Formats: sequence, C-alpha cells, structure tokens
Amino acid sequence: MNNLKEEDKIFYDDNNIKIINDNIINTDLIEENSIDLVVTSPPYNLNTDYECDDINDNMEWDDYLDFSRKWLSKVYTLIKDDGRMCLNIHLNITYGGKRIIIGDIVNIAKEIGYDYQSLIIWDKGNNCVRHVFGSWMSAQSPYISLNYECILLLSKGSWEKKSGGGISDISRNDFIKWTLGVWNFNTAKATVIGHPAPFPIELPKRCIKLFSYVDDVILDPFLGSGTTLIAAKVLNRKGIGVDINKKYCELSLERLNKEARLSDVSIFRDII
Repeated sequence: MNNLKEEDKIFYDDNNIKIINDNIINTDLIEENSIDLVVTSPPYNLNTDYECDDINDNMEWDDYLDFSRKWLSKVYTLIKDDGRMCLNIHLNITYGGKRIIIGDIVNIAKEIGYDYQSLIIWDKGNNCVRHVFGSWMSAQSPYISLNYECILLLSKGSWEKKSGGGISDISRNDFIKWTLGVWNFNTAKATVIGHPAPFPIELPKRCIKLFSYVDDVILDPFLGSGTTLIAAKVLNRKGIGVDINKKYCELSLERLNKEARLSDVSIFRDII
C-alpha cells in the first residue's frame, strides 16, 4: 500500500502539470468533475512486471474485473459531465485463458454510467512480435497474432462537448484522417523508454487534439512513462498523471524535463 502522507503524494506540481504518486482508486488529490479528457492504458493482467509490490498484474479474472470496476468508477467521479475517455486496451487476451477483454470493460463501464461512443483500431503495422504460430502451415490449429490494439471511446454524459474554451487546434487534414476508425503508427520501445508497457506519443497526441480544447485538463490515471503528460504539455493542455510506483513518477518527470520543457518548441514539429 502507498502509505505516504497526502502532501508527500504530490510528486510534482507547476499549476499546469501535476504528477501524483498514489493509487488512482483511493486518491483524494484530484477534484471531482474537473477532468475534460482521460487518455490512458491500464494494466491488462498479462503478468507484466511493473517492478512494484503494490501492482499485481496476474490476478484471477474476477479480481481483475473488480479492479477495473473500481478504477473506472473512481475516474467517473473525476471527469466532467461532458468528459471523455480514450482507453487503450487489447481486443482480447490469451494469457490465463482466451478472453474478450474489451467486451468485459465495456460492460463494466456501461454499468457505472459511461456511454459507449466508438472504437478506434490502432494498427501497429509490422511491429507485432510473434512468439507462436500454432500448427505451422497446417489448418489443424493455427494461432492468430493480433498486430493491433483498440482505443475505446467513452463519455460520462452527452458526447457533445459544452465546457472548455472552445478552441480546437487540429488541422483540416488531421481531422479528416483521424476521424477514420483505423490509426496507423508504430509502437514505442520499452527498452528505450524505460517502462515495460509504453505507448507512443502519437496515441495521446491524436486523442488530445481530436477530443479536447486548448487549456483543457487531461488525466492519465496510469501514468507509466509520462507520455500522456508530455503530449498535454506540448499541446498546451493541463495534465495530471497518477502512478502508484514512485520510479515511474521519477521517469515521467525526467522525460518531461527532457522532451517537453525546452524553449525551442520547433523540435516538436513531428509531435504537434
């Protein structure tokens, strides 16, 4: 358990970017009805080693669904009445048994009160790591390796955004391209980033520019390597990130200082 005092859980805060070293399920350090957009990728229960005793990524399935229900319920209280969520998750998983994980997550979210809006397919191209083929060159039992993940779009209430400053910063070409249901971009390398399950900057960049206004508040309840906050900072949004592992809070701050705090923003031409 994270037994830090409340004031010690604020790992970093400059009024625009806040990093909280806490469990999203229990934290009291985020104001209710204050978040415009959530962009996150939760643990998938694939036995990933997050190097933290407080994280169990190898639960019984019912326990994992209970964990999902708890964090989704908590975040529901934090987002505004017209708040949205972009939830990066697999379509299905085979570790511990074949399960359509996204179906379970959608059902839980709807029980809580979220409205399901749509689904984006993230095509990772040739970046799919294939470990097994099943019955090689035989119809007996071939194994299908998925080279894509999903971005689930949820809202707390109406999908129509009424709050915020009303200033969008997305280009015409990007709007046309990104409102198609398949996104194509490469993955991020865990060995380069320093986190076992990072997503690339392109994912939060597109979600933030398409689904939020300038100066909106963006939340990542599973901050990890800090990519969502980097995108929020560079794209002139406010960002809040929560992670139970202090190591990843440190990594996020290091990456923010290196990748999102330089005065010469022209280096971000490939991001913005």
